[in-house]
Amino acid sequence: MGKVILVASGKGGVGKTVFASNTGAKLALQGHKVVLIDMNMGLRNMDICLGLESNVVYDVADVLSGMCRIKQALIRDRRFPDLYLISASQNRQKAEITPLHMKVLCNKLKRNFDYIIIDAPAGVDENLEIAGAGADIAVIITVPEYAAVRDADTLDHLFMDLGIKKRIYVINMVKSNLICSGLIPSIAEIAEAMKPEMAGIIQYDDNIHIAANNGIPIVYKEGTYIEKNFTRIIKRILEAI
Repeated sequence: MGKVILVASGKGGVGKTVFASNTGAKLALQGHKVVLIDMNMGLRNMDICLGLESNVVYDVADVLSGMCRIKQALIRDRRFPDLYLISASQNRQKAEITPLHMKVLCNKLKRNFDYIIIDAPAGVDENLEIAGAGADIAVIITVPEYAAVRDADTLDHLFMDLGIKKRIYVINMVKSNLICSGLIPSIAEIAEAMKPEMAGIIQYDDNIHIAANNGIPIVYKEGTYIEKNFTRIIKRILEAI
């Protein structure tokens, strides 16, 4: 049976979707069968990060409402051995979806995929509860900002209330010069504020954003320091499941 990895953030703009898409791409490069599910209803972006925006016909709302079969909504990224996307709907009110619908979908996908990676909506509204209904582990993405760290801690408490026992976090967009100057919270401060284990940190790098805007996961180019760092972080996440 496959595993469901929920990638979430309490604050928008912290790189959650880019992290989720690169995690899926790296796992596929490692020989795993992976499906990425974008649950950002009305604000989908994962299709752009993967360069698959013109391939979307059916979306996750269509699947969950029974308008189409799972197979019809799966979009294959042919650059990778076994990487698929189920896109979010561009219409937030397209269908009435419950946590039970999501849990059933995850259980079905587990039969055919090694990893189901869910890009959760930012924030802590009811859509997050739906996205996390079938999760085996929650990966919380934050950045070195006091507001983002506080939101990440709030998110962690919510996951505990939802019964997601396995949680881990990643610090993204780290600028070491600002940390050294004391202008933003240090890694140690963030670690003290967060209760789960830290999977790793990702330095701010323009290449990550350039790649995402061109629909290319940055891990596609193997051997770079960014790809190696992603590999280490993903290894720690898998060990935590």
